[in-house]
Amino acid sequence: MSIKEESLKKHYEWRGKIEIKPRVNVSTKEDLMLAYTPGVAEACLKIHENIEDSFNLTRRWNTVPVITDGTAVLGLGDIGPEAGMPVMEGKCALFKAFGDVDAIPLCIKSKDTEEIIKTIKLLSGSFGGINLEDISAPRCFEIESRLKEELDIPVFHDDQHGTAIVTLAALINALKLSNKKIEDIKIVINGAGAAGVAIAKLLLYFGAKNIICCDSKGIIKEGDPRLNVSKIELSKITNREGLTGHLADAMKNSDVFIGVSVANCVTKEMVKSMNEKPILFTCANPIPEILPEESIEAGAYIVGTGSSQYPNQINNVLVFPGLFRGLIDAKATTVTLGMMKAASLAIANCVKEDKLTKDYILPYAYDKEAHKAVAKAVKEEAILEGFIRK
Repeated sequence: MSIKEESLKKHYEWRGKIEIKPRVNVSTKEDLMLAYTPGVAEACLKIHENIEDSFNLTRRWNTVPVITDGTAVLGLGDIGPEAGMPVMEGKCALFKAFGDVDAIPLCIKSKDTEEIIKTIKLLSGSFGGINLEDISAPRCFEIESRLKEELDIPVFHDDQHGTAIVTLAALINALKLSNKKIEDIKIVINGAGAAGVAIAKLLLYFGAKNIICCDSKGIIKEGDPRLNVSKIELSKITNREGLTGHLADAMKNSDVFIGVSVANCVTKEMVKSMNEKPILFTCANPIPEILPEESIEAGAYIVGTGSSQYPNQINNVLVFPGLFRGLIDAKATTVTLGMMKAASLAIANCVKEDKLTKDYILPYAYDKEAHKAVAKAVKEEAILEGFIRK
């Protein structure tokens, strides 16, 4: 059987990848009196007096929803909330396995931005943080932005920031090997959706000076009347030299290509036009922007993809379990660029310099020590920045 066939067979067998189990005994009359009525009323009254006690007296503190509207599920597009459920369950299983975070899949049957925001706000009292997933751009930007403003718990859109964090981690180590500095290089990002925008912002925060972003129409430039709101914002912080043209024009004399776009949009000629020791992260799934073997034939120095079939899988599984573990342990109220940077550095530093090679720039997704390192770094940064519950 192929992986797809075997996976489908397993899903029929599993009938779900997560379940809920009690943390207390309920086998005697005394057990019930303590965990349920009448004893439970005391915990209710305590929370009524001080809502902050909901983090101390319930499992809220360690519970996170994985929320989607089903509009951008993997590379499958808008397949609906129910069809997105297997992915959300999978994320929840990873949250528990690698971060010991209790995660619950919530698939919202609406594409209305205001309805989604309202729904999440109404449910937020049950959770210690919010993980948004597979919501299409540009609505995902407003949903995340508004929720971050209006809620006092961390809100994190994994497609944006999880991807950005692991991409930065990969770039940190790739630059070590190529002996280049981020402030000196030219970076091209193809794809100006959720991931592309977030990657650009985090790389700029980390010190990048020269980033060119492209969409399906070509290079994004300030003043272009065709741009939507998120791309207008992107145009103001990238391409400061006002370059015009298409992807091939952008890639000339560049050092790094980051693809979060579509299959087969990069040619060998484009790779050959890049500077010495070019770095390519071609993360379109299931087929990358250019196949790794073709990139290497054209002179690529380091290649990463979104696939486990090749070395250097750039996988946000390395990010979200440990990040939320750290946020929860710190009692954080938000997620900042500083915390994201800390997560990237923690991931990069998990690959010791004597082990670092062109085919090993990131720890493996199942490396539990990497998840612990992310949790520790994020917790420390959250406390340092002061965005924590008092």
